[in-house]
Amino acid sequence: MGAGTGTRTFGWKGGIGTSSRLLPDALGGYMIGVLVQSNFGGVLVVDGVSVGEELGQYYLKEHADMGDADGSIMIVVATDAPLSDRNLERLARRALAGLARTGASMTNGSGDYVIAFSTAASVRRTPERRGAVTAIDDLPNSLFSPLSQAVIEATEEAILNSLFMAKTVEGYNTYTGEASRIEALPLDAVRELLSKRDGEKD
Repeated sequence: MGAGTGTRTFGWKGGIGTSSRLLPDALGGYMIGVLVQSNFGGVLVVDGVSVGEELGQYYLKEHADMGDADGSIMIVVATDAPLSDRNLERLARRALAGLARTGASMTNGSGDYVIAFSTAASVRRTPERRGAVTAIDDLPNSLFSPLSQAVIEATEEAILNSLFMAKTVEGYNTYTGEASRIEALPLDAVRELLSKRDGEKD
């Protein structure tokens, strides 16, 4: 039940995932939180390992459409940093770099949406401020870069969490009228691939 039930990510069960980052006090102490609903395709990459290719499930394998890489991912970015609308838009664009890190193909039919907002009270345009000259806090561009790194990392991790926490689901495809099954990502196989990579490094 719910919007995430039929979602498929890299051919496996997708859905809702979250992650966050907290900057050290020396960099402002601001927090970035990311929530995603993943439903897209590509070649899954986990910590630099091409898991999708290793497990034989990925978009354009042998030039065949492996379950269609189209779909939509919705990414919601929240921060307590006092950002202007311009820098919130920049932050939202950086989140797409986190999406790219996971191996997303961002195909023609894929809808990749990001919305970013600040919870800082000092940037709110409230009814009480209407008609009055007020001061609005605005984090300078020179302090933006750590937030950029944080949102990239948090977005990547939120997407991976949506895969790692998903479970195999069975349902009914209203388009075909047939039973539907979406397998969860085989985590044991992923662990094995990462261990193998780490062993080769040693």
